[in-house]
Amino acid sequence: QVQLAESGGGSVQAGGSLGLSCAASGHFDFFNVMGWYRQSAGNQRELVATITSGGTTNYADSVKGRFTISRDNARNTVSLQMTSLEPQDTGVYYCNAKRPAAEYWGQGTQVTVSS
Repeated sequence: QVQLAESGGGSVQAGGSLGLSCAASGHFDFFNVMGWYRQSAGNQRELVATITSGGTTNYADSVKGRFTISRDNARNTVSLQMTSLEPQDTGVYYCNAKRPAAEYWGQGTQVTVSS
């Protein structure tokens, strides 16, 4: 079974930077799309950024220009570099990976941005 493990969460001041990483383990096929989603208190989980196996990226409007997603296909990892963080970025960030016939989620890592 596939396991996605996030790391790198923590607390930062507004304007700071933080990097998240997600590593896939277990038995799995190649992931067509990997990405990050987040969920803040009282809100639904929302897309932050995705990246295809070919390197095509998609970002939520709220993070464009501030966040950068990347992946290492050989190592089955996906990362999210976050800069110019704002209090509105606070939430639990979840790693996501998709295959044509399956979708997987990590357990989440907390990101807290204070003013």
